[in-house]
Amino acid sequence: MRRRNLLGWLPVVLCLIPLMVVGLGLFSAATMVFESPRAWAQDENPDVSDGALSDDELLDDESLEGPADEADAEAKKKTAAKAESSADDVDSESLLGWMFKSLGISYSVVFLGLSFTLVALFVMNILGARRENMLPVAMIEQFEEHLDAKEYQEAYELAKSDESFLAQVLSAGLSKLSRGYNPAIEAMQETGEEENMKLEHRLSYMALIGTISPMVGLLGTVQGMIASFQVIATSTTAPKPSELAAGISTALFTTLVGLFVAIPAIAAYNILRNRVARLVLEVGIVSEDLMSRFSSAGKKNKD
Repeated sequence: MRRRNLLGWLPVVLCLIPLMVVGLGLFSAATMVFESPRAWAQDENPDVSDGALSDDELLDDESLEGPADEADAEAKKKTAAKAESSADDVDSESLLGWMFKSLGISYSVVFLGLSFTLVALFVMNILGARRENMLPVAMIEQFEEHLDAKEYQEAYELAKSDESFLAQVLSAGLSKLSRGYNPAIEAMQETGEEENMKLEHRLSYMALIGTISPMVGLLGTVQGMIASFQVIATSTTAPKPSELAAGISTALFTTLVGLFVAIPAIAAYNILRNRVARLVLEVGIVSEDLMSRFSSAGKKNKD
């Protein structure tokens, strides 16, 4: 069992590296599409650029003032160029950089940790909830062949060596068959409940992430609003909008990212839980059907 758990983590670790690279690449590409609101405003109003004069206005001023003021016109051109370059530097900040700046180191680390843990748990549960991992067709056929040939020891060794859900249940039943049919069925049920508990235990961590993420977002919302109101309370004059926007952006981004992590976590948890429940039911039906041929032996023992 310990070996199976270790092997289950191996594909998870291998899948995390490309998922992290692809996720960061897609998110960075998305931020290139969305520009800051100030950039959109400047595209719609190209004539207004932090008080800088356009080239046409500079030419008009130069023609009015005459050749004697060429030095002043050149100075105005340099000032306009510096203003445009500084505006480009401000607008070049992507949405991703703005988000990390608003979240801060603490919330960024927490949400990244929750996201990568969710991906790891999702991959591990997907691999664990495969039909081949719980109801292997080849194992069932070989087990039936051994039972038909009355090779009970070989059937037990086959079930014992296999690591699937069904094999664990069958091996537990065969090990108790010498005591009777009913004790064998009880051993199968106990093993099935134990294996089912392990699967639900791993699934519950996904539900936990789906519950914690909005709470972390709510904590950031409260913290950001407190920071904004603190600026208002401690300012002797009218506070700058940029100072208030810092706390508000923290509040909004923490809420957004918290919901962004929680929604897929809850959806994946419910989908996988239903799949596991269906497969566990099939394991119970198949195992009882395979062991039903020993029911006559239990009746003979009673007689």
